[in-house]
Amino acid sequence: MIDRVGFAAELAAYADANGPITIGLAGAGQMGTDIVVQTALMVGCRVGAIAANSPKRPMEAIAVAGFDDGHGIVAETPDRIDAAIERGRIAVTGDIESLCAAGRVDVIVDATGSPEVGTRLALAAIRNGKHIVMLNVEADITVGRLLARKAKAAGVVYTGSAGDEPASTLELISFAQTLGMEVIAAGKGKNNPLRHDAVPEQYEDEARERDMNARMLVEFIDGSKTMVEMTAIANCTGLVPDVPGMHGPEATADSLGQVLATKEDGGILSKSGCVDYTIGKGVAPGVFCIVKPRHPRAIERMADLKVGPGPCFSLIRPFHLTSLETPLSAIRAVLRGEPDMIPVDRPVAECGAVAKRDLQPGETLGKIGETQYRGFAMTWEDGRDKCALPLGLAEHSKVLKPVRRGELLTRDNCEADAGLTVTRMRDELDKADGFAGTRVHEPA
Repeated sequence: MIDRVGFAAELAAYADANGPITIGLAGAGQMGTDIVVQTALMVGCRVGAIAANSPKRPMEAIAVAGFDDGHGIVAETPDRIDAAIERGRIAVTGDIESLCAAGRVDVIVDATGSPEVGTRLALAAIRNGKHIVMLNVEADITVGRLLARKAKAAGVVYTGSAGDEPASTLELISFAQTLGMEVIAAGKGKNNPLRHDAVPEQYEDEARERDMNARMLVEFIDGSKTMVEMTAIANCTGLVPDVPGMHGPEATADSLGQVLATKEDGGILSKSGCVDYTIGKGVAPGVFCIVKPRHPRAIERMADLKVGPGPCFSLIRPFHLTSLETPLSAIRAVLRGEPDMIPVDRPVAECGAVAKRDLQPGETLGKIGETQYRGFAMTWEDGRDKCALPLGLAEHSKVLKPVRRGELLTRDNCEADAGLTVTRMRDELDKADGFAGTRVHEPA
């Protein structure tokens, strides 16, 4: 028998004294199913309730996790959700408000991927005094800074999810900063081939083989997810895209520290403190942080330890476990009141949208990963000056003027859906930042 150590021992002791930490999960797609399975394998936490549009996917997830028939119970009110949890079952509901209001739920996890649903879910969780874990980076980069403020005022934790690339990258950044190293750049290796014009119909077979939705797969392939994730890292650290869209070099694990270095040190960056990604071999599915020690002795030691030739070195975490790690963020929120990833309280970066094909006035935009647009990361100031339409507001937006393939979607050529909660929240955030959503004209 191996004794539990560290965080595992802390969690087990908490569960012995208080019972398991109970997660309320929204979404039962690929990521949500992973979370149901993973928590079933863990000591000290469990999924107690799942919210989805219909009971079908939650029930399938419960079965995949190995539970017997009847373990999932349809329960539409907070009282019935609590009753199911008290019986040791998993409640299944179609109402996120009831999920968040259930007294037996300790923490909410958003695995929906929808900026609108994620925003409403986070607000409901905060309103009901629940911690919220956002495995929904699309919502976080759009209004996460305001949600974090509201969570802090309510005395609950708002956090991104462990295991997703942004939080995994933040682990390396924190490590480097704690050791007093200069952070030159940080980001990820892109997992899928990069094809900006990818559309779902081209990837139906691959999506089926990978148990994925084709639209979600395309969100990765066309680069949108990478842009979203790098924007999230920027917004939590103050690192910024060096150029609009970032460089995305073909740098390998061996050359990364020399490529994503400043020009002064032989690299491609105009300055230190950037987010970026690589399409080179040997980094994906990992994340990286390019560092420069501040003393010749430390540079000499790292070179001697075979980290690289220096003076800049790549620290690479060669894996990220996505949704399998998400329960850790939920646990830390409850046990320690600590977030794994939270936006800094100032504007840093923006993820806009670029047209994947010509768009005509009157078109209503669909979801990220479909045929009309893809994500595009930039600094917040650049997004403001170009009046970029935030990617998280693109769905349901109306095209007002012709937009050519490759052009930026803006507040001038598109109109966000004012009826959405995420749009109203973003308007509130923009006004607090002194930006009213119209083009900023520089003085002559």
